[in-house]
Amino acid sequence: MKKQRRLTPQEVMQLQSQSCHADDWDLIVVPEVFDIDFVHHTRFSGNIVLGAFVKEFELPGGLKKHSGLRHVTLHNCTLEDNVLIENVQNYIANYHIGENTFIQNINILLTEGNTSFGNNVAVSVLNETGGREVPIYNELSASLAYIIALYRHRPVLIERLQAMISDYAKENTADYGHIGRNVKITNTGTIRNVKIGDHTTVENCTRLENGSVNSTQNAPVFIGDSVIAQDFVISSGAVISDAAKIIRCFIGQACHVTHNFSAHDSLLFCNCAFENGEACAIFAGPFTVSMHKSSLLIAGMFSFLNAGSGSNQSNHMYKLGPIHQGIVERGSKTTSDSYILWPARIGAFSLVMGRHYHHSDTSDIPFSYLIENNDETYLIPGVNLRSVGTIRDAQKWPKRDKRTDIHLLDKINYNLLSPYTIQKMIKAIDILTNLQSLTGESSEAYYYRNTRIKGSSLCKGLKLYDMAIHKFLGNSLIKRLEGIQFRSIEEIREQLKPTENKGKGEWVDLSGLILPKESLDLLLLQIEKGEINDLTEIEQFFDKQYKNYYAQEWTWAYEQIESYCGISFESITADDIIDFVNKWKQCVIRLDELLYEDARKEFSLTSMTSFGVDGSSKEKQKDFEGVRGDFENNPFVSAVQKHIITKRELGDELIGRLEKLNSTKTNFTM
Repeated sequence: MKKQRRLTPQEVMQLQSQSCHADDWDLIVVPEVFDIDFVHHTRFSGNIVLGAFVKEFELPGGLKKHSGLRHVTLHNCTLEDNVLIENVQNYIANYHIGENTFIQNINILLTEGNTSFGNNVAVSVLNETGGREVPIYNELSASLAYIIALYRHRPVLIERLQAMISDYAKENTADYGHIGRNVKITNTGTIRNVKIGDHTTVENCTRLENGSVNSTQNAPVFIGDSVIAQDFVISSGAVISDAAKIIRCFIGQACHVTHNFSAHDSLLFCNCAFENGEACAIFAGPFTVSMHKSSLLIAGMFSFLNAGSGSNQSNHMYKLGPIHQGIVERGSKTTSDSYILWPARIGAFSLVMGRHYHHSDTSDIPFSYLIENNDETYLIPGVNLRSVGTIRDAQKWPKRDKRTDIHLLDKINYNLLSPYTIQKMIKAIDILTNLQSLTGESSEAYYYRNTRIKGSSLCKGLKLYDMAIHKFLGNSLIKRLEGIQFRSIEEIREQLKPTENKGKGEWVDLSGLILPKESLDLLLLQIEKGEINDLTEIEQFFDKQYKNYYAQEWTWAYEQIESYCGISFESITADDIIDFVNKWKQCVIRLDELLYEDARKEFSLTSMTSFGVDGSSKEKQKDFEGVRGDFENNPFVSAVQKHIITKRELGDELIGRLEKLNSTKTNFTM
């Protein structure tokens, strides 16, 4: 710890000559070596600790300013070395300010009374009138928030989790604020009861009240023009700017909230992007995107959502308050001017087009289209499995993960096909098959949970689901046997035995983290019994589940191969596996061919409309290719073609090893 001292009488006199004042000069502490030449027009009140003023800041355009104090009032403040503070219209009170921090042209910066800096603020998510409040805190993950918001049928669990977060907030309660190192705050209005982490930039902001800005060197936070934020937690790497307004919100890692977007009582988890529109009481899981004006997300739970312009939901068909809510499961899209009347639940990776008033529940019919026709909701099962848009989305999400923090709060499984989605496809086949048997296979239309399904759509959906199920199960089996040379079928059977006990039965999606419900139930029971009393232990559980995904996936796939495909692993033969792999190849290649055909539509003559505006049809095509490229050389088309070749080779290689095993067995018998 560096030596500190009181001001000398000569220093006090010089400071007074530089238009400085103090209620009590003896309450000011400075370093052993201290240059007072850089302190002008400053008023000191209460206990003051100053650092050295050595550094010179270079501003954009080349202007240089030396660290120091100019035109500022400080009350009960501690400044580390090389801080520059100037032109504070009111004052700075009760703050510790880190080294190399630059504060200029602000109104007021103060900590008033005891505050937890936004921790334990109750966010009335999903239900505006309360009942599903999630208390936010610095380390909140989407998975834990999911449990707190949706597991209200387990009151003991909720009470214990709320108590843990309350204890965390108490540990982070103080009457003294903190500004980190290398922070820049300029041209800003009011900052009250806000904790600001290292390397934060706050520029031209209007007001920040009661919150934490958890910026780090690896993942700095930017807060820009005309932002208003109150009762909030902003995670590392986030960008809040351009007149965005957030009230009672948690902003996750690497989120972008810009261009007049307004949100209140909402949870926005990592990599969300929101512009122009409005959010009210939403649970926005990872990668939820809404970029357009006139878009309103309200009282809904989303993740990996792409909301089209004018997307809207409403929860106003009530008489006792806005109690209705909706869930749009992972990976879905809403088209321009789409509308859903809550309550409703939309299955994973679905497309919603038009206006829907009939409270549909398609959660067990994933990868579907919901299309409005004459005020009816038409459900087209499984059709999104052949959409290039769906595959492109699955590929882009990992690439668009902008988190750079060392510690990632949200654990994310990006897999398009997983036990979570495949279990729903298996249910969907049962549902659709039952509809056929009840109504007749020749029926033109079927009805399911306030939706209408055309007979032709149902038949196609059954085929698509079956192909996707075989694709997933085949992927899991081939991965299990990849790169291993076997001498006998017994060795194969041994290799195929699951190494994880957990994984059987139902799986759940905790807003990005996919895991067995059995494992989740065990965690919740431990919390209820008081065996887990620490938030860190809960996050460690999520991390363990994330890392054990593939081992547990195989446990689930093993069981499904036996039940769905009718294969017994205890008596499985090399020929059984060869037949299974051949079936897998057919399904993978056929799905890829459907994607290829869907991609070709993007290069049709209709798509070229408005290209080559003043030329012939030949020039139209050339103009189109100049902008979009030609079909065969399109990167996605090339990737599909390569995927077909790769998967065929992968299957053939395994079949070759199995046939060799059969050959060895035959020679041995002879």
